[in-house]
Amino acid sequence: MLQKTFALILVLSFGILAGCNTMEGFGKDVSKVGDKIEQKADQHK
Repeated sequence: MLQKTFALILVLSFGILAGCNTMEGFGKDVSKVGDKIEQKADQHK
């Protein structure tokens, strides 16, 4: 489970870095990733 989570975060991180052109875009992308992680955590409570 931990390996899958780490792999997901790693893939998302590369996607974020490749997809955003500005610091504002980076902030939005990081926020989206945080929301997804939070949703997954809530599902596994």
